[in-house]
Amino acid sequence: MPTATRLFAFLGFAAMAFFATELYKPLLPEGTRMGMFTPLNMLVAGIAGWMVMGRLAGHGWPMALTSGLRTTAIALFYVLFIWSGVEMFDRATDMRYDGPVEALQQMVALAIAYVQLGLTDPQVPVAVVGGGILAGFLAEWASRQAQQAA
Repeated sequence: MPTATRLFAFLGFAAMAFFATELYKPLLPEGTRMGMFTPLNMLVAGIAGWMVMGRLAGHGWPMALTSGLRTTAIALFYVLFIWSGVEMFDRATDMRYDGPVEALQQMVALAIAYVQLGLTDPQVPVAVVGGGILAGFLAEWASRQAQQAA
């Protein structure tokens, strides 16, 4: 059910994804196609905010901090799953793998490589973690405002 809390959670996590993605882009190899990179990351993080943080908000500020981190981890998992899957599929269509098991193993290796690349610039993890905490606090604030108005 749509609520102001869920809307604020969606917007907060989408903003976190926007800033984190823009900080991550310069780390990618030159010539990397960026097409839907930022919008898709924002959509995935926003949906995670709506579905996870929107449901968890309203239980106090300490819970908002941990729920924000939890939502960030969930969004990060799905973003890594999507982009490593896209890259694996591109490589599979070029016949780089001997079978589906090798393709899936390489998909996990790609996800790990993406995380390692993001950790080379300290701004990226700070934006992800800090943005997730701020988005959690934003959702908690919206929840409190909605409870006061009711």
